[in-house]
Amino acid sequence: MVFTYPLMCAIQMISARIGRVTGHGLAANMGRVFPAWIVMILVTLLFIANTINIGADLAAMGAAAKLVLGWGQHTFTVGFAVVSLVAQLFIPYHRYVRYLKWLTLVLFAYVGVIFTIHIDWGDVALRTFVPQLSLTGDMITMVVAIIGTTISPYLFFWQASEEVEDEEADAAKPLLRKPSQATYELGRIQWDTYAGMGFSNLIAFFIILTTAVTLHASGMTDIQTAADAADALRPVAGEFAFMLFSLGIIGTGLLAIPVLAGSAAYAVGESRGWKTGLENKPWQAVGFYTVIGLATVLGIAVDYSPIDPIKALFWTAVINGVISVPIMAAMMIVASRRHEMGRFVATIGQRILGWTVTAIMAGATAAMFIFR
Repeated sequence: MVFTYPLMCAIQMISARIGRVTGHGLAANMGRVFPAWIVMILVTLLFIANTINIGADLAAMGAAAKLVLGWGQHTFTVGFAVVSLVAQLFIPYHRYVRYLKWLTLVLFAYVGVIFTIHIDWGDVALRTFVPQLSLTGDMITMVVAIIGTTISPYLFFWQASEEVEDEEADAAKPLLRKPSQATYELGRIQWDTYAGMGFSNLIAFFIILTTAVTLHASGMTDIQTAADAADALRPVAGEFAFMLFSLGIIGTGLLAIPVLAGSAAYAVGESRGWKTGLENKPWQAVGFYTVIGLATVLGIAVDYSPIDPIKALFWTAVINGVISVPIMAAMMIVASRRHEMGRFVATIGQRILGWTVTAIMAGATAAMFIFR
């Protein structure tokens, strides 16, 4: 998490920069640079990965709710899907985004778990900066999954499109048309990204640490479902930690599902030239909201399939890591072209870090296939 932080910041800043400078989302900008068939392949891969991710999240939420209340896993899964879908369809974006921002606070549940158990913080500090890694297929696959779930393609599309949403909500203009706003807007993007990615990595750090000092330390290394994870945590870390972990699963899913479905809809809609945006009514952007509904409904099917949600989440992260390579490369090309970005092309530092993380992911993906 320490090592990925600057890489995450660079990629998300570039994504936001593309949206704010051009006034168009990432898929729309890619369509101006690359052939339509290349963009469609990238968008299709994103949709598939996001749909599986939605399904795994919904299944995990249903399992966690059943653990807390003792009944109705499938009922809760469908209920969470309906609540999320209705919110996206009928609550205006400028109001809905406030709920999403406050909902991020539920992620502190994973921080709370840590303080219910004993931890050797000296060892934690050492292994945070000097990790023990082995060059095996499983380890490399895990690295791809971790990077794929933190530097994830759906976040690129979401970040760029939400800059456009905010711009339209504030009746502002793209920086290409109003360059006088550049100093303030690019500064806002910079500090917003530093803070947001810092919060993200802090929570991810505690999720990893929680798993290490509870389940892994007790020899529980083959968790099959979210219910297994939460249930196994109860005797190891106590009832309070069990409840926090279960609520964390539910809160994280409620936060992730609209972002996953929304980013897929932005990508598909922009690549097809449809009207997009969560500020529109469903009948004003039929194709856009159809993609959101389709991704959510297909996600529900995962809960009724034999697919294990924990494994689905893991392998979706791996898929995200693999498909992030061509998407990041395409994004870096867009961000470096004066024809699209004018004088607001990505900074030298952003380009160095952006191409660095692209190369790291390409190398890790290649190594994963070689060592498997």
